[in-house]
Amino acid sequence: MSKGYAALTAEAPLEPFSFERRSLRDSDVALDILFAGICHSDIHQVRQEWGPSLFPMVPGHEIVGRVTAIGSSVSKFAVGDLIGVGVFIDSCRKCPQCLSGLQQYCVEGMTGTYNTLERDGSSVAYGGYSDSFVIDEGYAVTVPETLPLEGVAPLMCAGVTLYSPLKHWKAGPGTRVAVMGLGGLGHMGVKFAHALGAHVTVLSHSEGKRADALAMGADAFVVMNSDAAFAGLANSFDLILNTVSANLELTKYLNLLDVDGTLVVIGLPTQPYTVGAGTLLGKRRSIGGSMIGGIPELQEMLDFCGKHNIVSEVEVIAADYINTAYDRTVASDVKYRFVIDASTF
Repeated sequence: MSKGYAALTAEAPLEPFSFERRSLRDSDVALDILFAGICHSDIHQVRQEWGPSLFPMVPGHEIVGRVTAIGSSVSKFAVGDLIGVGVFIDSCRKCPQCLSGLQQYCVEGMTGTYNTLERDGSSVAYGGYSDSFVIDEGYAVTVPETLPLEGVAPLMCAGVTLYSPLKHWKAGPGTRVAVMGLGGLGHMGVKFAHALGAHVTVLSHSEGKRADALAMGADAFVVMNSDAAFAGLANSFDLILNTVSANLELTKYLNLLDVDGTLVVIGLPTQPYTVGAGTLLGKRRSIGGSMIGGIPELQEMLDFCGKHNIVSEVEVIAADYINTAYDRTVASDVKYRFVIDASTF
């Protein structure tokens, strides 16, 4: 029997919840969860802000734990291994995207870690706010033993969400990267871009985050609260990572790109963006989008983190603090992610 926390109905506070994980299949690994991160998307789904949700819901897709048992055909992991589970737990396994390691873009749709049915169409997928988990070995990754595990948990979502576009758009020495927002996502973008060798600028509305941004590796920090601030950065960047979910005037930020620059949308605003076509045409600028990462890239990111000693900045909480943590996350009152100590479930 697994012990966790669940929302039993729409918008209800999370409460203790006991449930059964599936029996171990041949290709499955079972793990004791050590830490589980709180992602803002958990809150959106619990509160049905993205459409109808499936209840009871055990949220959580930033999971780190140790393997306790393996199925008869498992070759990737052994009992005692430290592993991670991210935003999805399955996919069709046969489409071009799945076969190329881009399971997050599966033609049939990836199977989320929670708030969905598994691919049998009847089993409810319960997430990581619990003390144990079972997953097919192909959808879990190896976690470096050298990193503080509480800081690893958010890497399973927030980390790869920023690592993937930085790699895809080839951030590195000689490139100029701007990160919009220094929150749970943005702070990971700063750390990765710095480690990749890019020149990193944080674009923020909060002067109070300047010291943190510079400590994380930013080369510059600009408060974007005036037309003069935007004018002073015109044509300055090759890549802009938009990690915020506010309904922004995107054209103002596109004007900060140099020739052939790209602005990557990562946050999820509630309204469509309006963009002036001339802003794109004038300097061959692009708008892109990026969603988490596939299993190979998730492993690549964790290996990179192990090499460069990169983890998320976190506040560790007990399970009975989850509802308060939700409210504080919505109020942007966390530096920079909440992580649940799974021993408290």
